[in-house]
Amino acid sequence: MTRRQATSPIAVWAGLLTLYFVWGSTYIGIRLSVETIPPFLMAGVRFLIAGSVLIAWELVAARRLGSDPSVAEADRPRLPTRRELRDSAIVGGALLFGGMGMVAVGETTVPAGIAAIFIATMPLWVAVLGRIFFDERLPAAVIVGIVVGLVGVIILVAPLGSTGELAFDPRGIFVLMLSPLFWGAGSVYSSHRARLPHRPLTATGLQMLCGGAFLLLGAIAVGELRTFDVASVSTRSWLGLLYLITIGSLVGFTTFVWLLRVAPLPRIATYAYVNPIVAFVLAGILLGETIEPRSVVAGAVIVFAVALIVTARSRASGDALEVTPARDRPADDDAAAAGPKPAAGDAAAGSARVIYPD
Repeated sequence: MTRRQATSPIAVWAGLLTLYFVWGSTYIGIRLSVETIPPFLMAGVRFLIAGSVLIAWELVAARRLGSDPSVAEADRPRLPTRRELRDSAIVGGALLFGGMGMVAVGETTVPAGIAAIFIATMPLWVAVLGRIFFDERLPAAVIVGIVVGLVGVIILVAPLGSTGELAFDPRGIFVLMLSPLFWGAGSVYSSHRARLPHRPLTATGLQMLCGGAFLLLGAIAVGELRTFDVASVSTRSWLGLLYLITIGSLVGFTTFVWLLRVAPLPRIATYAYVNPIVAFVLAGILLGETIEPRSVVAGAVIVFAVALIVTARSRASGDALEVTPARDRPADDDAAAAGPKPAAGDAAAGSARVIYPD
C-alpha cells in the first residue's frame, strides 16, 4: 500500500531538476564557506539554524493540524519519544558530523568537483555495509557496480607518473573517503535499526539539530573557536553559508520530502548519480577548477557504478521502495506511540530515513 499523491509529471520533473541543481551546487557553497570559516564550525552553524527552522515549522503545523478533525491520527505531529531522540542523534551524528563534517574538512584542500565524485560512492558503501551487518542479498549487478566503483576511486587517487605524488592532498583524500563510509553507516542504521519521528520534516530537523551539535563539539575539540575571527570572514564565505542554509538545506530537503510523497523512489534516487555531475560542471564554471582528463574518466566510471548499484537495488527491492503509510506499518516491541518501523530496504521512506549528502 502506498501513499502517493496525484501530481503532474511536469511538477515532479521540476522537483527533480531542483534537487539535482540544489544538491549538486551545495559543494560550491561548501567550498566558498570554508575559505574563511573553519569547516566544523561552518557545518555546525548551518545545520543548527536549518534544523531549528524545520522544527519551528513543525511546531506551527502541530498547532494547525492538532485541531483539524480531517487529519488522520498517524499524520498528526507529536513529541518524539526517547527512542526517537536517541536514534535521531545516532543518525544525525553519522550523516552530518561524520558525513558532512568530513566533506567540509576535505574541501579545504581538495577541489569541490573532486569532493563530489568521492561522495558519490555512498551507495557503494550502503550496499557493502548492508551485506556485512544485515546479510542483505546483493544482486550480481550490484557486485559489479561495487568493483567498478572501487576501480574509479583508484583511478582518481592513484599517484601521478614517475614522481609517485598523489593527485590531491592526502589528508583531504582521507577524510573524503571517510565521508561516504559514515553516510553509508548512518543510512544502513537508519533503515534497519533506527526509529525516527514519523513526520519527515520532524525527523530531518532533529537529525540536523543533533548533527549540528556534534559538529560544534568537534569545532571546540579541534580548537576552531580559539582561532576563529568573525571579522576575517569574507563576503564570499558568508554568501556561501547563507546559500547552504536556505537553498541547500531548507529548499533541498523540503523538495526531497515532497518528492517522496509524489514520485517513485527509484526515480528520486537518480540524484545519486546526477548530483556529482552537476557539482563537477559547476565547479569548473563557477570556481574555475581545472577539469583533468583523469578526473573525468574516474568520475564517469564512478557515476556509472553508482547508477548500476542504485538501479539494481531498486529493482531488487521492488515494493519495498514504495512509501508505506505509517498507520500500515507493523510496530515492534516498543510502545505503539514510538511510531512505525519501516521494512528493511526502505531507503528513504516517509520519515526521511536516509538523507543524501548535499
